[in-house]
Amino acid sequence: MEMIQGNLITVETLTADFRRLGVREGMTLLVHSSFKSLGKWVAGGPVAVILALEQVLGAEGTLVMPTHSSDLTDPAGWSNPPVPEEWWQTIREQMPPYDADLTPLNGMGVIPDTFRKQAGVRRSGHPVDSFAAWGKHRDLIVDAHALDFGLGDHSPLARIYDLHGSVLLLGVGNLNNTSLHLAEYRAEYAEKKEITAGAPMLVNGVRQWVKFRDYDWNSDDFGALGDDYARETGGIVYGPVAAATAGLIPQRNIVDYAVKWLERNR
Repeated sequence: MEMIQGNLITVETLTADFRRLGVREGMTLLVHSSFKSLGKWVAGGPVAVILALEQVLGAEGTLVMPTHSSDLTDPAGWSNPPVPEEWWQTIREQMPPYDADLTPLNGMGVIPDTFRKQAGVRRSGHPVDSFAAWGKHRDLIVDAHALDFGLGDHSPLARIYDLHGSVLLLGVGNLNNTSLHLAEYRAEYAEKKEITAGAPMLVNGVRQWVKFRDYDWNSDDFGALGDDYARETGGIVYGPVAAATAGLIPQRNIVDYAVKWLERNR
C-alpha cells in the first residue's frame, strides 16, 4: 500500500500558522490564495482555510476575498479564446446579468468561490470586479461599490485602505495583489488609458447591457514592483502556511509605495 507523504493540515494547524505569520484578531484582511499550494492533505479542504482565518480574526475582524467575474465583459475584448465578431452583439443581448448569488468566479480559485457561499458573507454589486466580505466591516467594504473604475477610490480596495487593512498572499505573489490596481488608479503616468467597458446587469429589475468607465488595468509589472517593495522597505513578512509560502503586507504601505513606483517606472 502506498504511504501518504506530507503532514496532515487541519483548522488547528492552519490557525497556528496564520498567527505565527502575524495575522491578528481584529484585522481587516484581504486574501489572495492558491489552495493547491497548501499541500495534498487539508482536512476539510477550502472550508478549513476559511474557518481558520475567521477563527484568528475573531468577531472584531473582517475577511475579504476577490470574487471577480471577468467572463461578464464585452466579447470584443476576449482573446482566450476570441469569439467571432458576428457573435458579439448576440452575446451582449443574451448573456445572463450579474447576480451576486449565482454568477461564478473566473480565475479566483476554490477558496474565494467557497467563501462567497458562506452564510454571513456578502458580495459587492460590481458585475466584473466584485469582492466578498465577512465580519465587522463587511457592509462598509461591499456597499457602494461604484460601477465606474471598479478597482479605484470607490471600491472595496479603497475601504480596506481606509481601515488600515492587510493583504495576505497565500501561495501566490504580488502579480495577484489586486490592491496594486488601487495604486494604478491613483498614479499618473503617460500610458494610462481610460476605456469604456460593458457588462450585463439588472437595472430596476430589467436586464440591460450597461456601459461604464474603467482603466485598461495592467498587472504585468506587479511582480517587479512587489520585489522592489520587499527589498527596499522590508514590508512583507514571509512565512510558511502548511506547504505554502505566504506573505503578509500592510495594504496602505504597499499602495502608497506603488503609486510612486508606477509613476517612476511606467
